Amino acid sequence: LSTDKIVKVLNILEKNIQDGSKLSTLLNHNNDTEDEERLWRDLIMERVTKSADACLTAINIMTSPNMPKAVYIEDVIERVIQYTKFHLQNTLYPQYDPVYRVDPLGGGLLSSKAKRAKCSTHKQRVIVMLYNKVCDIVSSLSELLEIQLLTDTTILQVSSMGITPFFVENVSELQLCAIKLVTAVILEFGITIYKQY
Repeated sequence: LSTDKIVKVLNILEKNIQDGSKLSTLLNHNNDTEDEERLWRDLIMERVTKSADACLTAINIMTSPNMPKAVYIEDVIERVIQYTKFHLQNTLYPQYDPVYRVDPLGGGLLSSKAKRAKCSTHKQRVIVMLYNKVCDIVSSLSELLEIQLLTDTTILQVSSMGITPFFVENVSELQLCAIKLVTAVILEFGITIYKQY
């Protein structure tokens, strides 16, 4: 493919990423019936999953060998990071660690140990699938950092995304990917400082 076609594909992927980048999967419509809520949640999860696939496709294109510089589109990279951070904080962390859950009824305050003790370990298949895709995205972002220097603001976003999983329980696979990401950030930071001096 020519560089122009690859850039067009990446721009289309960015629109697909944007579609699911701010959708909350933890909606609770009090007025809806159980069937309506399930259908609504399925629709949202379909869009979120499609966006995750678009993120993975975009990152896989950028981390392919011998890619031209024009392929490393800053807006696409930032959109991938924005999507990943949002769904880590608003979808996956609350599903895997009850300390990150917000009580919609504003109930009494429980300690983190009490919340974790009450937690069920059963996860929906679609949540597990999203978790695995997000782990792949985080891992691929570390590969991208080894290939392409990113802006300081982007590095800051990636840094916070890489450090937060170590404060969340039950996300050991994500923590392994985060170690790889944080290492890549440290190396990129070192390279930037070395070039300045």
